[in-house]
Amino acid sequence: MARAIWTGVISFGLVSVPVELFSATKEHEVSFHQFQRGTNDRIRYLRVNERTGEEVPYGDIVKGADVGEGEYVLIEKKELDEIAPGRSKILDIHQFVDLDEIDPIFFQKTYYLGPGSDETIKTYALLRDAMAETNRAAIATLVMRSKEYLAAIRVDKDLLVLETMYFADEVRAPAEVIERLPGKVRSTSQELRMAGQLIDSMTGEWQAGDFRDTYTDRVKDLVEAKRSGAEVVSEAKAPEATNVIDLMDALRRSVEKARKDRSGSAEPDASTEVPLADMSKAELLDIARDLDISGRSSMNRQELENAIVQQRKAA
Repeated sequence: MARAIWTGVISFGLVSVPVELFSATKEHEVSFHQFQRGTNDRIRYLRVNERTGEEVPYGDIVKGADVGEGEYVLIEKKELDEIAPGRSKILDIHQFVDLDEIDPIFFQKTYYLGPGSDETIKTYALLRDAMAETNRAAIATLVMRSKEYLAAIRVDKDLLVLETMYFADEVRAPAEVIERLPGKVRSTSQELRMAGQLIDSMTGEWQAGDFRDTYTDRVKDLVEAKRSGAEVVSEAKAPEATNVIDLMDALRRSVEKARKDRSGSAEPDASTEVPLADMSKAELLDIARDLDISGRSSMNRQELENAIVQQRKAA
C-alpha cells in the first residue's frame, strides 16, 4: 500500500476529523537521460558558483530573493519553516460552496483523503455523506512541503477527494496572454445548425478507459524500433487550417463521417472498411498496437498486413 504524503485533521466548526492524504494520479511518460550526440557519455548537471566556477555542495546553498538593483536578501530554509502557517497540520475548512460554482481552471492536482484511523471512520463518513446530499464542496487551506495550498474537498463515491487549487492571483486573465481574443463573431444559422449536428453526432457517454496516451505508445515503439534496427515511421503532419469558404462543406463531411463511424463502431462493415493494402504503414502500426501484436516495430509492411489478418482471424 502507498504511504500517506500528508497527515493531519480536517477542522470545521468544533469538529475535527483525522485524515491521510494520498496522491490520486501518476505520470507514465517514458523517462530519458541526456547524452552528448555521437557518444554514450551521460550529461550531468552541477551546482556551480558562477564567480569561482567551483561546484557547491547542496547543503551550502541558500535561497535568495531579488529586491532590485542587483541586491538579494538571503533566506535560510529554517527561517522559511518558522513562518510556515498551519504547522499543526490542520486542513482548515473556511466555507462550503456549491461544487458546480467552481471554475475547473482553479484545480491543480488531485489527492485522495482517507480516514486517519479506524476510530474516525464514522465521523469521516458523516462529513462525506452530508456533503454529498447537499452537493457541496469544502474550501480549505493546508500547508504541505513548506507551501500553503488552497484546496477544494469534494465527494467521489465513498471517498473525500482533495483538489489543490490556484489562488485567484495565480490565474491569468485571457487578455494577458492571448493577442487575438475572438470576441463576438457572426455565424450564419446554417453554420450553427451544422456545427450543432456535428457535436451531437460526436456526443457519447464519458468513459475514462476509452482514452489512451498514444504518444507514449509511439515513443516506446520508437525506442524498440531503434533498438532492433527497424524502420522508424514518421507521423502524418497536422492538417491545414480550414478555409472559411470551405467551412460548410467541411462541417457537412465531418457530420457524415462521424455518423458513419458511430454506426459502424460495433461491427465494421467490410464493404466500407479501408483495405489494409491501401493503408499507410503508420496506420498499420496503429492497428497492430490495438491488437497487441508483439514485434510489430521490427516488421516490414507486408509482415504487418499478414500479422493483422492472422490476429483478426484468431480473435
